[in-house]
Amino acid sequence: MAVERIWLDVPFAEKDEAKKGGARWDPAAKRWYAPRGGMSDLQRWAPSPDVPDLLPGEDRSLGSGLFVDLVPSTCWFTNVRSCVEKRDWERLRRMITRRAGQRCEICGAAEDREAKRWLEAHERWIFDDATRVQTLKRLICLCTECHTVTHFGYAQVRGIEAQAFAHLVKVTRMGESQARQHVRSAFTLWEKRSQIAWSLDLGILTNAGIALAPPPEAKDRARVAEETLRSAGGPAVPRQSGSDSAIRRMLGLR
Repeated sequence: MAVERIWLDVPFAEKDEAKKGGARWDPAAKRWYAPRGGMSDLQRWAPSPDVPDLLPGEDRSLGSGLFVDLVPSTCWFTNVRSCVEKRDWERLRRMITRRAGQRCEICGAAEDREAKRWLEAHERWIFDDATRVQTLKRLICLCTECHTVTHFGYAQVRGIEAQAFAHLVKVTRMGESQARQHVRSAFTLWEKRSQIAWSLDLGILTNAGIALAPPPEAKDRARVAEETLRSAGGPAVPRQSGSDSAIRRMLGLR
């Protein structure tokens, strides 16, 4: 007899609680469910309506292909996952991977637990220098390897720069010298944008009914990054100077 699936929206951090309450995991759907109705311990995870496949105002053509897409230091901890309530992040993540066919939208790779390859959400932003507004315009499903390339500076901090560079060359088919110039140009742009305290425009999320969780203020983000890396056992992030030179030295760029 088939088990009735009453789908749930369970944040990753609450999966053990849900399992204790009787929830079960469907590996094909990659989602928790209640095996029968009326399970009061699971009511807190009752699902909300699915997020539409095209978010209001989203530009699905923005930022095609694989490239180093560094987040300005004044924008650290403004990634979508940190700006969205945990329950709504689960809804959003499910939509991003579903519409991508459970594949990386750049290299086509699927999730592989043995290879420690996951499917992750990445943001494409536009930056308006005149208004100092950072606007979210697209969400894209990336595999771990492609996502690591986009955050190349963090790959350096983690000691996996060589792997990230090799994946960049493999996927883009750039020559090594061209790829190195691409990385240098990305960091030059990063340094310029890191001089600005950007305001966030997350309208494509709020207009889709996604609840937000306010990120740290721009002036606090470098400190939060340092504390987070330390708690994870990583190297400390130097406090920002006027030109971010300390951070660039930490990343091996000076």
